[in-house]
Amino acid sequence: MNFKPTELTEQVAQTARDFAQMHIKPFVMEWDESQQFPLAVFKELGKQGMMGVLVPEEYGGAGLGYFEYNAIIQEIAKVCGSIGLSVAAHNSLCTNHILSFGTETQKKQWLPKLATAEWLGAWGLTEPNTGSDAGNMKTTAVRSGDGWFLNGTKSWITHGKSGDIAVVICRTGEPRTQGNATAFVVERGTAGFSGGKKENKLGMRASETAEMIFDNCYIPDSNRLGEVGDGFRQAMKILDGGRISIAALSIGIAKGAYEAALKYSQERYQFDKPIASFQGISFKLADMATEIMAADLLVWQSCDLKDRGEKVTKQGAMAKYYASEVAVKTANEAVQIFGGYGYTKDFPVEKYYRDAKLCTIGEGTSEIQKLVIFREVLHD
Repeated sequence: MNFKPTELTEQVAQTARDFAQMHIKPFVMEWDESQQFPLAVFKELGKQGMMGVLVPEEYGGAGLGYFEYNAIIQEIAKVCGSIGLSVAAHNSLCTNHILSFGTETQKKQWLPKLATAEWLGAWGLTEPNTGSDAGNMKTTAVRSGDGWFLNGTKSWITHGKSGDIAVVICRTGEPRTQGNATAFVVERGTAGFSGGKKENKLGMRASETAEMIFDNCYIPDSNRLGEVGDGFRQAMKILDGGRISIAALSIGIAKGAYEAALKYSQERYQFDKPIASFQGISFKLADMATEIMAADLLVWQSCDLKDRGEKVTKQGAMAKYYASEVAVKTANEAVQIFGGYGYTKDFPVEKYYRDAKLCTIGEGTSEIQKLVIFREVLHD
């Protein structure tokens, strides 16, 4: 593996960096305080090709690989974790599910709108009482004639209210049985499909998280993705790639916190010296830099495997687990370096601190990642 970024990856990273500085940074705290979901920003990101990063050009996407995708998420998350999270969820969950498991007809029908952000995507697996226990989901799809009736509630869904289209995993068999779930595509405006409660969150407050409610929601069988009973297997494959997204998101947040702390440590004087000159501070910064680089290497390995079409279950789980924990630790240390100022909203590290924690929970908790890693290690 070549560790030097390609010219294309560097160009894409610079484009994302410039976009984040111009269109996101000036409004970060305004959106955070008001929990405003800035839909217009995602429309602009769509024009730049950053909402269909992995989608082939024939379907209106940018046709890029995982290294470019990783670079985009990191650069945006360095400025705002919320926007990075929404870009990741749109690309790697909803859009990628249709790209990976849709028929040619389905891809042509939905991908062009998703890739350009004409439509915003959502992805529904989690429910109020079944987070990690997805095999016991309550949302059901019952066949009726040439279609299906969907009933139930999905929770903690990114773009649950604002999404124009959702991929939803529903139970089509008995609870906890093999092959008991199927994936469906549901467009906003379909009778019986509505958004529910929007969550009031600790961090990632400008990324909408809400319920999706299905009340006798009827969809045609042509909206089914793959075979009946294949939904859970599909979801696990999508989460393999999704974990790379959350790892990239985590590293972006960690880098943002680290860079802010490094800069502050050189500007803040105590006892007539910059605090960076004190061992207690310099050791913190050394640990932060080392752990971020280690997390980056895990993500690069995952991107390399993904781009080559190889299995990435173990590496993706390792990258997501380690990077998310590094993000939390780095943000925590950044607040400590800022001292009292770090505890205020006048400086950026308190937001990195709040945003980072979600990375250890979303798309599989750290504990679930350890289970995935151990299962894979047993079969090595």
